Amino acid sequence: MQIAVNPDGTITRPEVPLVPPSSAAGAAISRDVPLDASLGTYLRLFLPNPAPIAKLPIVLFFHGGGFVLFSSATVFYHAHCEAMAAAVPCLVASLHYRLAPEHRLPAAYDDAASALAWILGGAAKADPWVAAHGDLSRCYVMGSSCGGNMAFFAGLRLRVDSPSSAGAVRGLLLHQPYFGGEERTPSEARSEDDAMLPLEANDKLWSLALPEGADRDHEFCNPTKAMAPAALAGLPRCLVTGSRGDPLIDKGREFARWLAEQGGVEVVTRTEHEGSHAAELFVPERAHELFAAMREFMTAADGA
Repeated sequence: MQIAVNPDGTITRPEVPLVPPSSAAGAAISRDVPLDASLGTYLRLFLPNPAPIAKLPIVLFFHGGGFVLFSSATVFYHAHCEAMAAAVPCLVASLHYRLAPEHRLPAAYDDAASALAWILGGAAKADPWVAAHGDLSRCYVMGSSCGGNMAFFAGLRLRVDSPSSAGAVRGLLLHQPYFGGEERTPSEARSEDDAMLPLEANDKLWSLALPEGADRDHEFCNPTKAMAPAALAGLPRCLVTGSRGDPLIDKGREFARWLAEQGGVEVVTRTEHEGSHAAELFVPERAHELFAAMREFMTAADGA
């Protein structure tokens, strides 16, 4: 993962290009909206260009990176949200949240809850793009990898933090959700290709992200073991997507079954796509498959 843990406990991250929001002609335009200046959090909004006449669903998006890496301004996540806004189409609000280990969990969850409160609590109505083009009655919470983990916990908190607004969230879109638990040994890995490196990378990322002293069976990492199914009552409809070549796919399928069978959540699964973890960021065909699954799920929710 090219993450160096320094003696003082700080880390050195790999250098990945960041890009500013863009108003240039293209499939989508973007701009940044401050969320909490004291924490350095913001939302990068993406709008199809040109915007359709009809109001658009709003997708609150949480990027991946194991809670430790990347940003809404990271070049490939910026491009992914541009493509999503144009293809679905939708108004995307991509959250720049605090990273671990400087800000261990639940800091990212708190930032996700603040972003959702911005959308559902009335502040978004004052934003010109949301006011002109967004349908605040059709909101979706989406995340990729650790962002999928965040979207799940945002859905749980919504019922407590803002029960009167919960109905505006039509669903959770959990793409390759990042969960763990006691890891497989290399002999239990699905192939030689996904044996040692993912195990080592997952161990490092979770050790940096979880609260101090927590193990891999903490509910943030392993809710299927640590969380009572009753805690899932009232969770919005969920789409769980993944790829056969992803080392996380078995855990993702287990999580989807747990939601449906133990929690009684309505779950749509699309976990048979080709590709590897995060392939949609770099392979257009994988992105098109994901966007098609999103459209199908959102159309069904809008017709319910």
